[in-house]
Amino acid sequence: MPIPVHFEYRTGLRHIVLRDVRLAGSWDGAGRPAAQWTSVPMEPFVADDGCPAFRATVRLDDAAAGLTLRWSVTTVTEAGTVSAMPTEIGVASSSDQHREFVLRGADQVERYHLTHCRRLGANPVLGADGTRVRFAVWAPNARNVELVRATLSGPDNEKGGYIFDDGRGVDSATAMRRDDDGIWTTVAAELPHGGDYKAYDHTLYMYRITRDDGSIAYRTDLFSRCQIGSGNVDPARGPTWCGCRRSLDGTKSCSVVVDPGNVTKAFESRVFPETEWTPEEEFWRDEFDPDNPVPRRLDDLIIYELHVDGLAAGRGPRGTLKDAMAFLPYLRRLGVNAVELMPLAEYEGWASWGYGSSHYLAIEYAGGGRDQFKWFVRECHRHGIAVIMDVVYNHYIADAERAEWAYDSTAPERNIWYWYEGRTSDYARSDGGYIDNMSTGWAPRFWEENVRKLFISSAAMLVDEFHVDGFRVDQTTSLHAYAVIHSDGRPADHARIFGQKFLREWTRTLRLVRPDVILIAEDHSGWPAVTQPTAAGGLGFDAAWYAEFYHQLVGDATNDTARARLLKFAGYGDDRPLNMTWFAGTMAASAHGHVVYHESHDEAGNSSYEENGRKVYSARTIVTAVDGAPLIGATRDFAEARTRVIAALGLLGPATPMFFMGEEVGAREPYRYDDFIAHREDFEALAQAEGARLFRFYQAVIALRRRSAALRSHALDILHVHDANRVLAFRRADAGQELVVVASLNNHAFAEGYRVQHPLLADGTWREALNSDAAVFGGGGLVDAEPLTSAHGALTVSLAANAVLVLERI
Repeated sequence: MPIPVHFEYRTGLRHIVLRDVRLAGSWDGAGRPAAQWTSVPMEPFVADDGCPAFRATVRLDDAAAGLTLRWSVTTVTEAGTVSAMPTEIGVASSSDQHREFVLRGADQVERYHLTHCRRLGANPVLGADGTRVRFAVWAPNARNVELVRATLSGPDNEKGGYIFDDGRGVDSATAMRRDDDGIWTTVAAELPHGGDYKAYDHTLYMYRITRDDGSIAYRTDLFSRCQIGSGNVDPARGPTWCGCRRSLDGTKSCSVVVDPGNVTKAFESRVFPETEWTPEEEFWRDEFDPDNPVPRRLDDLIIYELHVDGLAAGRGPRGTLKDAMAFLPYLRRLGVNAVELMPLAEYEGWASWGYGSSHYLAIEYAGGGRDQFKWFVRECHRHGIAVIMDVVYNHYIADAERAEWAYDSTAPERNIWYWYEGRTSDYARSDGGYIDNMSTGWAPRFWEENVRKLFISSAAMLVDEFHVDGFRVDQTTSLHAYAVIHSDGRPADHARIFGQKFLREWTRTLRLVRPDVILIAEDHSGWPAVTQPTAAGGLGFDAAWYAEFYHQLVGDATNDTARARLLKFAGYGDDRPLNMTWFAGTMAASAHGHVVYHESHDEAGNSSYEENGRKVYSARTIVTAVDGAPLIGATRDFAEARTRVIAALGLLGPATPMFFMGEEVGAREPYRYDDFIAHREDFEALAQAEGARLFRFYQAVIALRRRSAALRSHALDILHVHDANRVLAFRRADAGQELVVVASLNNHAFAEGYRVQHPLLADGTWREALNSDAAVFGGGGLVDAEPLTSAHGALTVSLAANAVLVLERI
């Protein structure tokens, strides 16, 4: 008798669109095991989580009972037919994408979950008797798991929001049931109120876990969409807690049930829980302005790196999404068309850079939380600005108690969210098997598919629910290259291989969710595979941060003699030759698959090196430009002139340009990890005062790049390099446009003219499209007002000291 097997493909995403979905398996048309796979179409349906899903039933030969069979799912994209299963098998040596199962008996069900967005966590479930809530948590080592809930009290429900390790704060407890995958789930009928979702919306919960050694742990939901609290208090440590929910550190407090299908009607809610909602379809209805489209290609982006916490200088104790919303008209005037946000996933403490994340599906409550972030993204899109999120997968929050740490076991080798190599008996210290990867915490356990799916699901959710346009992944080299065993520093080869596996799965999944998603890696390895397609064995990113560009151009974060460090040496104020040749080579190397920058959060004051027995710290560009001299009078003029050259070399080259917030107005305060709050600057005020000239220059360069197809192309020809003269000239030509950029860091003008000669300079007429020495930018006014003529491959221009000019063929 044939054995019917039911296959289901679940997306866990409300808005994903997949075409021509087909099931393929290792059997023939008669259901017999076969080397040649057959395929059948899958029927679309809406799963009980409310998301698109697909299913098919295949009758397999009963003679195959007990055998292991394979199956996969395909879909059709613009790139052709691709696997709709981004997940690779759990074998280090293989990147195959399929599932396996043992044929057991009639009506067997095999499921694949593209994401766990609606599989784990607290989610609404559709049923014949209405919408119910379902809680699910992965705890494979646990003896028992209970859902425990807490209640709030007092005016505006201000009191509460925390469950102590001794059980104080628990209002109710419900047993959960374990399945074969180690996932514990609630049954609606066993929940108070019959699991009616409305009775649970915006209520607080945690999991009480009886670990494998019998100890009790209270743990938050790592798939929660909200963590209560906008302060930095951990009631289990430090001073006595006031009992106020607002003061809680969200990484330690209760998780909150949130309906992802609703958005708050007002940007700022005055009560908790909120009572007025807008359905998501209505909220996003007027998301875009047809007259100001959001860029969809990496090549078209001009990226402004923004740290939300660093806003509100002089107006508040920290920046929030409200301040970021108010900042958008300023960014539109500046002309940038993409913001790259430093991490906003729930993170440690308060006033942080955000690189110690704890809950990857929750937006940091102290900054405004998930609903305000949706408002922010929508407003960005209305301004024609793409939103790129900085995400961190190389480590968790350093203090992950009540989050990832020892979730269902106290044994290091069974610490499910952390990679541990071997057994504790292999090492002199119990922590010896954890993985160091040059991050502030142990590495994730990437051999576990559920660990990989946590990060994958969080990114898919940001695209699906929040309409995020792209991502910058922090320190991908920590995932695929840096892993070593903590005890002795030996290379952790398997950890590196599974880090690569995770990154391939991550990029594949996001391409399915949204084919034009922009994917950027912070990767300093120079490994070509980072930006190669996954089908060709690469990691699948569009581009990588190119730190070498910064080190050659500015170079105040290192004393490496292999780097040109143009601005650092120019800042000494003498007339030494500069290695423009090295930088020209770096600019040429940046042309494909790179994001370049003349300043980022890492180099704006936080980096340091030893020189002549003293520690030298990096600084803002305008400070480095004059080696830290007081920015007054003529020194300020020199600083701005050099800064204009440095900015232009980043913004006019063949790579996608980025710069850190405040550069456009000459922000001078160091932006350090531990004290940035005390060094915030009011960029909008500076743009109306001492930073006005620099702001106008940035506006002009950005506008020039945005209107020029040649400047947005990868085309680059180096025309002239002279180290002693400290001059570089290059050509950008594409789509019928031709421009020549001449940049000088010479402290003296070439008032009688500077000659650039190259065979690519055909005879013709040129006009100045931009000159940084124009008076409007604070320059001395050495410009060529009349058109210039090139003849016999030569062009002579008036070139001011520390200046950059752009000529356009007419």
